[in-house]
Amino acid sequence: MWAPTCFTISGSVASPRSDVSLKRRFLPRSVCSSNCSRSNDNPYLSYEKRSLVLSTVLSLVLAHVPIANASELNEESVIQNGVRSVLSKAKAAGMLRLVFHDAGTFDLNSKSGGMNGSIIYELDRPENAGLSKSVKVLEKAKCEIDSIQEVSWADLIAVAGAEAVSLCGGPTIPVRIGRLDSSTPDAEGKLPEETLDAIALKRCFQNKGFSTQEMVALSGAHSIGNKGFGNPFQFDNSYYNILLEKPWTSSGGMSSMIGLPSDRALVEDDECLRWIKTYAGDQPKFYENFKNAYIKLVNTGASWEAS
Repeated sequence: MWAPTCFTISGSVASPRSDVSLKRRFLPRSVCSSNCSRSNDNPYLSYEKRSLVLSTVLSLVLAHVPIANASELNEESVIQNGVRSVLSKAKAAGMLRLVFHDAGTFDLNSKSGGMNGSIIYELDRPENAGLSKSVKVLEKAKCEIDSIQEVSWADLIAVAGAEAVSLCGGPTIPVRIGRLDSSTPDAEGKLPEETLDAIALKRCFQNKGFSTQEMVALSGAHSIGNKGFGNPFQFDNSYYNILLEKPWTSSGGMSSMIGLPSDRALVEDDECLRWIKTYAGDQPKFYENFKNAYIKLVNTGASWEAS
């Protein structure tokens, strides 16, 4: 049985994957676009020289991030530090949205879609408007990471979303790495529409393998960003408290603009309302349930490197 290899977004260093050779871990390998620098390192450098090369590269790329010496570095910490070098609270909501739109194409019946990096081929779809900005941000990180070790888009996006949550004060989320990227776009029409009512939303998430509780927990991601649920840079349970207030029922003003129709629909459903009230009164429980649902989301439909 597979034993997951994870790392923690809080900065702790995990053990390197046993299936990754020293050559892969320490020799720069670039698969970035042509504008990224490619390494001219000699593959026959001694271990000590390879360590020195990696330490030098990281000190230039991630100068503001404290790092261990090269012999202690591993794939997980390199990805984490690469993401942190380009992420800010202002970009956090976009990163989370990128995760949901990549993983949200999963279909339980056909076993298709999911967390596979296919979003990079789907940016021209109406539902993905604006996500090209987040992809460009991550592309910069990917170029630097790829010069040290290859990282899939699926892994990079999954880590970026978890780091976005942590950066905005939310829970620390462990992310398993080793996802493989798709070479083709996923089928269209798989994401839940913003206009769905609660019954249709629950059916949509059920078709992706998620319960009502998990759906309501994941919806809490709207606590950050421009949806109007409290501080746009603070990941907390304000989303649920504001849902209970139903500010959009006020006549006129900005209050009527808060949330999406799908957000407002949740509070009109008894099953969803039970979880909304739970999370409104218990932020630690929301954090724990969101963490678990996020892990499930970024693993859904993923194909993995052979161990």
